[in-house]
Amino acid sequence: MPEPEILQESPDFSPVLGGPLFQLFRWIHISGAALELMRRRILTVALVAWLPLLVLAMLGGHALGGVRIPFLGDIETHIRFLIALPVLIAAEVIVHRHIRPTIQQFAARRIIIASEVPKFHAAISSALRARNSAVVELALLVFVYTAGHWMWRNGVALEQASWYAMPDERSLNLTYAGYWLAFVSVPLFQFILVRWYLRIVTWFWLLWRISKLDLRLTPTHPDRIGGLGFLGDSAIAYAPILFAQGALLAGVIASRIFYDGQTLMAFKAEVALFVAVFILFFLGPLAVFSGQLARTKREGLREYGVLASRYVQEFHGKWIHGGAPGTEELMGSGDIQSLADLGNSIAVIREMRPIPVGMNAVIILVAATVAPLLPLTLTVFSAEEVLLKVIQILL
Repeated sequence: MPEPEILQESPDFSPVLGGPLFQLFRWIHISGAALELMRRRILTVALVAWLPLLVLAMLGGHALGGVRIPFLGDIETHIRFLIALPVLIAAEVIVHRHIRPTIQQFAARRIIIASEVPKFHAAISSALRARNSAVVELALLVFVYTAGHWMWRNGVALEQASWYAMPDERSLNLTYAGYWLAFVSVPLFQFILVRWYLRIVTWFWLLWRISKLDLRLTPTHPDRIGGLGFLGDSAIAYAPILFAQGALLAGVIASRIFYDGQTLMAFKAEVALFVAVFILFFLGPLAVFSGQLARTKREGLREYGVLASRYVQEFHGKWIHGGAPGTEELMGSGDIQSLADLGNSIAVIREMRPIPVGMNAVIILVAATVAPLLPLTLTVFSAEEVLLKVIQILL
Protein backbone atom coordinates (compact mmCIF):
# COMPACT_ATOMS: atom_id res chain seq x y z
CA MET A 1 0.00 0.00 0.00
CA PRO A 2 1.48 3.42 -0.95
CA GLU A 3 2.49 5.65 1.92
CA PRO A 4 -0.19 8.32 1.32
CA GLU A 5 -2.95 5.67 1.50
CA ILE A 6 -1.54 4.15 4.67
CA LEU A 7 -1.34 7.47 6.41
CA GLN A 8 -4.87 8.40 5.42
CA GLU A 9 -6.18 5.66 7.70
CA SER A 10 -7.78 7.38 10.67
CA PRO A 11 -6.95 5.66 14.00
CA ASP A 12 -9.80 5.87 16.47
CA PHE A 13 -8.97 5.91 20.17
CA SER A 14 -10.86 7.36 23.09
CA PRO A 15 -9.85 6.55 26.68
CA VAL A 16 -13.46 6.74 27.91
CA LEU A 17 -15.68 4.93 25.38
CA GLY A 18 -15.47 1.46 26.84
CA GLY A 19 -15.49 -0.84 29.82
CA PRO A 20 -18.31 -2.57 31.74
CA LEU A 21 -19.46 0.61 33.51
CA PHE A 22 -19.78 2.42 30.18
CA GLN A 23 -21.82 -0.48 28.81
CA LEU A 24 -23.98 -0.49 31.96
CA PHE A 25 -24.71 3.20 31.55
CA ARG A 26 -25.75 2.57 27.95
CA TRP A 27 -27.94 -0.37 29.00
CA ILE A 28 -29.86 1.70 31.56
CA HIS A 29 -30.12 4.57 29.05
CA ILE A 30 -28.09 7.23 30.83
CA SER A 31 -25.38 7.29 28.17
CA GLY A 32 -25.23 7.07 24.39
CA ALA A 33 -22.59 5.52 22.17
CA ALA A 34 -20.66 8.80 22.16
CA LEU A 35 -21.39 9.85 25.77
CA GLU A 36 -24.65 11.59 25.03
CA LEU A 37 -27.14 12.17 27.88
CA MET A 38 -24.47 13.66 30.13
CA ARG A 39 -26.95 15.57 32.31
CA ARG A 40 -29.05 12.47 32.86
CA ARG A 41 -25.94 10.52 33.79
CA ILE A 42 -24.72 13.14 36.24
CA LEU A 43 -28.15 13.45 37.86
CA THR A 44 -28.58 9.69 38.21
CA VAL A 45 -25.15 8.99 39.70
CA ALA A 46 -25.20 12.01 42.02
CA LEU A 47 -28.67 11.13 43.31
CA VAL A 48 -27.71 7.51 43.97
CA ALA A 49 -24.68 8.68 45.92
CA TRP A 50 -26.23 11.65 47.78
CA LEU A 51 -30.03 11.53 48.00
CA PRO A 52 -30.33 8.31 50.09
CA LEU A 53 -27.88 9.83 52.56
CA LEU A 54 -30.18 12.81 53.04
CA VAL A 55 -33.28 10.61 53.44
CA LEU A 56 -31.62 8.21 55.89
CA ALA A 57 -30.10 11.07 57.88
CA MET A 58 -33.52 12.70 58.17
CA LEU A 59 -35.07 9.43 59.31
CA GLY A 60 -32.32 9.07 61.89
CA GLY A 61 -32.80 12.63 63.12
CA HIS A 62 -29.29 13.68 62.07
CA ALA A 63 -30.00 15.89 59.08
CA LEU A 64 -29.94 19.22 60.95
CA GLY A 65 -28.75 18.34 64.43
CA GLY A 66 -28.63 15.72 67.11
CA VAL A 67 -24.91 15.14 66.60
CA ARG A 68 -21.81 17.29 66.34
CA ILE A 69 -21.69 16.91 62.56
CA PRO A 70 -25.20 16.83 61.05
CA PHE A 71 -25.68 15.81 57.43
CA LEU A 72 -26.45 19.27 56.06
CA GLY A 73 -23.39 20.65 57.85
CA ASP A 74 -21.01 18.05 56.42
CA ILE A 75 -19.19 20.14 53.81
CA GLU A 76 -16.95 17.30 52.72
CA THR A 77 -19.84 15.01 51.80
CA HIS A 78 -21.63 17.64 49.73
CA ILE A 79 -18.45 18.62 47.88
CA ARG A 80 -17.58 14.97 47.21
CA PHE A 81 -20.96 13.93 45.79
CA LEU A 82 -22.45 17.17 44.44
CA ILE A 83 -19.33 18.80 42.97
CA ALA A 84 -16.41 16.39 42.53
CA LEU A 85 -18.47 13.40 41.37
CA PRO A 86 -20.47 15.32 38.70
CA VAL A 87 -17.26 16.94 37.45
CA LEU A 88 -15.58 13.53 37.09
CA ILE A 89 -18.53 12.32 35.02
CA ALA A 90 -18.68 15.46 32.88
CA ALA A 91 -14.92 15.22 32.29
CA GLU A 92 -15.51 12.12 30.17
CA VAL A 93 -17.08 14.21 27.41
CA ILE A 94 -14.27 16.77 27.50
CA VAL A 95 -11.51 14.16 27.44
CA HIS A 96 -13.23 12.22 24.66
CA ARG A 97 -13.53 15.29 22.46
CA HIS A 98 -9.87 16.25 22.93
CA ILE A 99 -7.99 12.95 23.06
CA ARG A 100 -9.72 11.24 20.15
CA PRO A 101 -8.57 13.81 17.55
CA THR A 102 -5.17 14.03 19.27
CA ILE A 103 -4.29 10.45 18.32
CA GLN A 104 -5.57 11.09 14.81
CA GLN A 105 -3.09 13.97 14.52
CA PHE A 106 -0.17 11.54 14.43
CA ALA A 107 -1.48 10.24 11.09
CA ALA A 108 -2.87 13.55 9.81
CA ARG A 109 0.50 15.28 10.30
CA ARG A 110 2.39 12.29 8.87
CA ILE A 111 4.47 11.95 12.02
CA ILE A 112 4.13 8.17 11.79
CA ILE A 113 6.21 6.92 8.87
CA ALA A 114 4.70 4.26 6.60
CA SER A 115 6.75 1.35 7.90
CA GLU A 116 5.64 2.07 11.50
CA VAL A 117 1.92 2.37 10.83
CA PRO A 118 1.18 -1.31 11.69
CA LYS A 119 2.95 -0.88 15.06
CA PHE A 120 1.02 2.36 15.60
CA HIS A 121 -2.31 0.62 15.10
CA ALA A 122 -1.17 -2.31 17.24
CA ALA A 123 -0.42 0.10 20.10
CA ILE A 124 -3.90 1.60 19.78
CA SER A 125 -5.50 -1.85 19.75
CA SER A 126 -3.60 -2.79 22.90
CA ALA A 127 -4.77 0.38 24.66
CA LEU A 128 -8.36 -0.32 23.61
CA ARG A 129 -8.21 -3.83 25.06
CA ALA A 130 -6.96 -2.42 28.36
CA ARG A 131 -9.71 0.22 28.34
CA ASN A 132 -12.43 -2.37 27.68
CA SER A 133 -11.13 -4.99 30.10
CA ALA A 134 -13.81 -6.42 32.40
CA VAL A 135 -11.08 -8.00 34.52
CA VAL A 136 -9.53 -4.61 35.23
CA GLU A 137 -12.82 -3.07 36.36
CA LEU A 138 -13.65 -6.14 38.44
CA ALA A 139 -10.26 -5.82 40.17
CA LEU A 140 -11.00 -2.14 40.71
CA LEU A 141 -14.34 -3.04 42.31
CA VAL A 142 -12.58 -5.44 44.67
CA PHE A 143 -10.05 -2.72 45.48
CA VAL A 144 -12.63 -0.11 46.50
CA TYR A 145 -14.43 -2.57 48.79
CA THR A 146 -11.21 -3.65 50.49
CA ALA A 147 -8.32 -1.18 50.47
CA GLY A 148 -10.59 1.72 49.54
CA HIS A 149 -12.96 1.01 52.42
CA TRP A 150 -10.05 0.67 54.85
CA MET A 151 -8.56 3.98 53.70
CA TRP A 152 -11.90 5.76 54.12
CA ARG A 153 -12.48 4.42 57.64
CA ASN A 154 -8.94 5.15 58.81
CA GLY A 155 -8.01 8.26 56.89
CA VAL A 156 -11.15 10.17 55.91
CA ALA A 157 -13.93 9.40 58.40
CA LEU A 158 -13.95 11.86 61.28
CA GLU A 159 -13.58 10.48 64.79
CA GLN A 160 -16.53 12.46 66.10
CA ALA A 161 -20.24 11.83 66.49
CA SER A 162 -21.75 12.50 63.10
CA TRP A 163 -24.74 11.68 60.96
CA TYR A 164 -22.94 8.61 59.61
CA ALA A 165 -21.10 7.17 62.63
CA MET A 166 -20.86 7.12 66.41
CA PRO A 167 -17.20 6.30 67.05
CA ASP A 168 -15.91 4.78 70.27
CA GLU A 169 -12.47 3.69 71.39
CA ARG A 170 -12.54 0.45 69.39
CA SER A 171 -14.66 0.97 66.29
CA LEU A 172 -16.66 3.26 64.06
CA ASN A 173 -20.32 2.44 64.71
CA LEU A 174 -22.15 3.29 61.49
CA THR A 175 -25.70 4.60 61.37
CA TYR A 176 -28.10 3.48 58.62
CA ALA A 177 -27.00 6.49 56.60
CA GLY A 178 -23.42 5.55 57.38
CA TYR A 179 -23.87 2.09 55.91
CA TRP A 180 -25.10 3.58 52.64
CA LEU A 181 -22.20 6.01 52.69
CA ALA A 182 -19.59 3.32 53.42
CA PHE A 183 -20.87 0.61 51.10
CA VAL A 184 -22.55 2.51 48.24
CA SER A 185 -21.67 6.19 47.99
CA VAL A 186 -17.96 6.11 48.85
CA PRO A 187 -17.21 2.96 46.79
CA LEU A 188 -19.07 4.46 43.83
CA PHE A 189 -17.04 7.66 44.07
CA GLN A 190 -13.76 5.79 44.56
CA PHE A 191 -14.51 3.50 41.62
CA ILE A 192 -15.10 6.41 39.25
CA LEU A 193 -12.06 8.30 40.56
CA VAL A 194 -9.60 5.39 40.45
CA ARG A 195 -11.02 4.40 37.06
CA TRP A 196 -9.78 7.77 35.87
CA TYR A 197 -6.31 6.95 37.21
CA LEU A 198 -6.35 3.73 35.19
CA ARG A 199 -7.36 5.67 32.11
CA ILE A 200 -4.38 7.98 32.60
CA VAL A 201 -2.13 4.93 32.92
CA THR A 202 -3.61 3.55 29.68
CA TRP A 203 -2.97 6.90 28.00
CA PHE A 204 0.61 6.83 29.28
CA TRP A 205 1.08 3.29 27.99
CA LEU A 206 -0.19 4.28 24.54
CA LEU A 207 2.06 7.35 24.35
CA TRP A 208 5.04 5.32 25.54
CA ARG A 209 4.55 2.77 22.76
CA ILE A 210 4.14 5.55 20.17
CA SER A 211 7.32 7.23 21.44
CA LYS A 212 9.25 4.02 20.66
CA LEU A 213 8.29 4.21 16.99
CA ASP A 214 10.45 5.86 14.35
CA LEU A 215 8.69 9.24 14.24
CA ARG A 216 9.09 11.91 11.60
CA LEU A 217 9.78 14.95 13.80
CA THR A 218 10.74 18.26 12.21
CA PRO A 219 13.35 20.31 14.11
CA THR A 220 12.28 23.57 12.46
CA HIS A 221 8.57 23.15 13.19
CA PRO A 222 7.21 26.49 14.49
CA ASP A 223 5.67 24.88 17.59
CA ARG A 224 9.24 24.35 18.91
CA ILE A 225 8.35 20.73 19.74
CA GLY A 226 9.13 19.05 16.45
CA GLY A 227 5.46 19.04 15.42
CA LEU A 228 4.13 17.50 18.65
CA GLY A 229 2.55 20.69 19.95
CA PHE A 230 -0.91 19.13 19.76
CA LEU A 231 0.03 16.80 22.63
CA GLY A 232 0.51 19.69 25.03
CA ASP A 233 -2.90 21.04 24.13
CA SER A 234 -4.46 17.63 24.83
CA ALA A 235 -3.18 17.71 28.43
CA ILE A 236 -5.53 20.61 29.16
CA ALA A 237 -8.45 18.22 28.64
CA TYR A 238 -7.64 16.64 32.01
CA ALA A 239 -8.12 19.94 33.89
CA PRO A 240 -11.64 18.98 35.13
CA ILE A 241 -10.22 15.87 36.80
CA LEU A 242 -7.66 17.99 38.61
CA PHE A 243 -10.44 20.38 39.61
CA ALA A 244 -12.40 17.46 41.08
CA GLN A 245 -9.30 16.31 42.96
CA GLY A 246 -8.77 19.81 44.32
CA ALA A 247 -12.42 20.00 45.38
CA LEU A 248 -12.12 16.68 47.17
CA LEU A 249 -9.03 17.88 49.06
CA ALA A 250 -10.77 21.17 49.88
CA GLY A 251 -13.70 19.26 51.39
CA VAL A 252 -11.41 17.13 53.57
CA ILE A 253 -9.48 20.18 54.79
CA ALA A 254 -12.71 22.11 55.45
CA SER A 255 -13.98 19.29 57.67
CA ARG A 256 -10.74 19.28 59.63
CA ILE A 257 -10.88 23.05 60.06
CA PHE A 258 -14.51 23.28 61.18
CA TYR A 259 -14.80 20.10 63.22
CA ASP A 260 -11.26 19.22 64.35
CA GLY A 261 -10.12 22.76 65.14
CA GLN A 262 -7.19 22.69 62.71
CA THR A 263 -6.03 25.64 60.58
CA LEU A 264 -5.49 26.01 56.87
CA MET A 265 -1.78 26.69 57.33
CA ALA A 266 -1.39 23.29 58.95
CA PHE A 267 -2.06 21.77 55.53
CA LYS A 268 0.27 23.94 53.43
CA ALA A 269 2.84 21.15 52.95
CA GLU A 270 0.14 18.65 52.00
CA VAL A 271 -1.41 21.09 49.52
CA ALA A 272 1.94 21.83 47.87
CA LEU A 273 2.77 18.13 47.61
CA PHE A 274 -0.73 17.37 46.33
CA VAL A 275 -0.49 19.94 43.53
CA ALA A 276 3.02 18.86 42.52
CA VAL A 277 2.23 15.14 42.47
CA PHE A 278 -0.95 15.46 40.43
CA ILE A 279 0.51 17.90 37.92
CA LEU A 280 3.40 15.51 37.35
CA PHE A 281 0.99 12.60 37.13
CA PHE A 282 -1.03 14.22 34.36
CA LEU A 283 1.89 15.79 32.46
CA GLY A 284 4.39 13.00 33.07
CA PRO A 285 3.16 10.81 30.19
CA LEU A 286 4.27 13.49 27.72
CA ALA A 287 7.86 13.15 28.92
CA VAL A 288 8.18 9.85 27.04
CA PHE A 289 8.89 11.87 23.89
CA SER A 290 11.83 13.72 25.45
CA GLY A 291 14.37 11.25 24.04
CA GLN A 292 13.17 11.64 20.44
CA LEU A 293 12.87 15.40 20.82
CA ALA A 294 16.40 15.69 22.19
CA ARG A 295 17.74 13.56 19.34
CA THR A 296 15.79 15.60 16.78
CA LYS A 297 17.24 18.80 18.23
CA ARG A 298 20.82 17.48 18.14
CA GLU A 299 20.47 16.22 14.59
CA GLY A 300 18.76 19.42 13.49
CA LEU A 301 21.49 21.61 14.92
CA ARG A 302 24.14 19.45 13.28
CA GLU A 303 22.45 19.28 9.87
CA TYR A 304 21.44 22.93 9.76
CA GLY A 305 24.87 23.88 11.11
CA VAL A 306 26.48 22.16 8.13
CA LEU A 307 24.02 23.86 5.78
CA ALA A 308 24.64 27.24 7.42
CA SER A 309 28.42 26.86 7.16
CA ARG A 310 28.20 26.00 3.49
CA TYR A 311 25.78 28.84 2.79
CA VAL A 312 27.66 31.57 4.66
CA GLN A 313 30.92 30.50 3.05
CA GLU A 314 29.35 30.86 -0.39
CA PHE A 315 27.73 34.13 0.69
CA HIS A 316 31.05 35.44 1.99
CA GLY A 317 32.88 34.37 -1.12
CA LYS A 318 30.29 35.91 -3.42
CA TRP A 319 29.69 39.23 -1.70
CA ILE A 320 32.94 39.89 0.15
CA HIS A 321 35.73 38.33 -1.89
CA GLY A 322 33.98 37.64 -5.16
CA GLY A 323 33.95 41.17 -6.46
CA ALA A 324 30.17 41.20 -6.54
CA PRO A 325 28.25 44.41 -7.35
CA GLY A 326 27.75 47.09 -4.75
CA THR A 327 25.38 47.64 -1.86
CA GLU A 328 22.25 48.37 -3.88
CA GLU A 329 22.51 45.07 -5.71
CA LEU A 330 23.18 43.30 -2.39
CA MET A 331 20.10 44.75 -0.71
CA GLY A 332 17.94 43.68 -3.63
CA SER A 333 19.32 40.16 -3.65
CA GLY A 334 17.41 37.15 -2.27
CA ASP A 335 20.64 36.04 -0.60
CA ILE A 336 20.07 38.34 2.37
CA GLN A 337 16.56 36.98 2.95
CA SER A 338 17.80 33.41 2.62
CA LEU A 339 20.53 34.10 5.17
CA ALA A 340 17.96 35.56 7.58
CA ASP A 341 15.60 32.60 7.06
CA LEU A 342 18.42 30.18 7.75
CA GLY A 343 19.28 32.04 10.95
CA ASN A 344 15.63 31.93 12.05
CA SER A 345 15.49 28.18 11.39
CA ILE A 346 18.51 27.56 13.59
CA ALA A 347 17.01 29.80 16.29
CA VAL A 348 13.81 27.71 16.21
CA ILE A 349 15.84 24.52 16.64
CA ARG A 350 17.74 25.98 19.60
CA GLU A 351 14.43 26.87 21.24
CA MET A 352 13.04 23.34 20.98
CA ARG A 353 11.55 22.13 24.29
CA PRO A 354 12.42 18.68 25.65
CA ILE A 355 8.78 17.92 26.60
CA PRO A 356 5.76 18.60 24.36
CA VAL A 357 3.94 20.88 26.77
CA GLY A 358 3.96 24.64 27.10
CA MET A 359 3.77 26.87 30.13
CA ASN A 360 0.19 27.76 29.22
CA ALA A 361 -0.94 24.15 29.80
CA VAL A 362 0.96 23.98 33.10
CA ILE A 363 -0.67 27.20 34.34
CA ILE A 364 -4.16 25.99 33.39
CA LEU A 365 -3.70 22.64 35.15
CA VAL A 366 -2.26 24.25 38.29
CA ALA A 367 -5.09 26.79 38.36
CA ALA A 368 -7.70 24.02 37.97
CA THR A 369 -6.17 22.12 40.89
CA VAL A 370 -5.83 25.10 43.22
CA ALA A 371 -9.11 26.89 42.41
CA PRO A 372 -11.33 24.77 44.74
CA LEU A 373 -8.91 25.44 47.60
CA LEU A 374 -9.11 29.23 47.35
CA PRO A 375 -12.39 29.62 49.34
CA LEU A 376 -10.57 28.08 52.31
CA THR A 377 -8.47 31.25 52.58
CA LEU A 378 -11.58 32.85 54.08
CA THR A 379 -10.88 30.77 57.18
CA VAL A 380 -7.63 32.73 57.57
CA PHE A 381 -8.54 36.12 56.12
CA SER A 382 -11.84 37.96 55.91
CA ALA A 383 -13.47 38.51 52.53
CA GLU A 384 -12.47 42.18 52.69
CA GLU A 385 -8.82 41.30 53.30
CA VAL A 386 -8.80 38.83 50.43
CA LEU A 387 -10.39 41.37 48.09
CA LEU A 388 -7.87 44.02 49.14
CA LYS A 389 -4.93 41.68 48.49
CA VAL A 390 -6.30 40.78 45.04
CA ILE A 391 -6.68 44.48 44.17
CA GLN A 392 -3.13 45.16 45.36
CA ILE A 393 -1.79 42.37 43.18
CA LEU A 394 -3.73 43.52 40.12
CA LEU A 395 -2.90 47.19 40.52
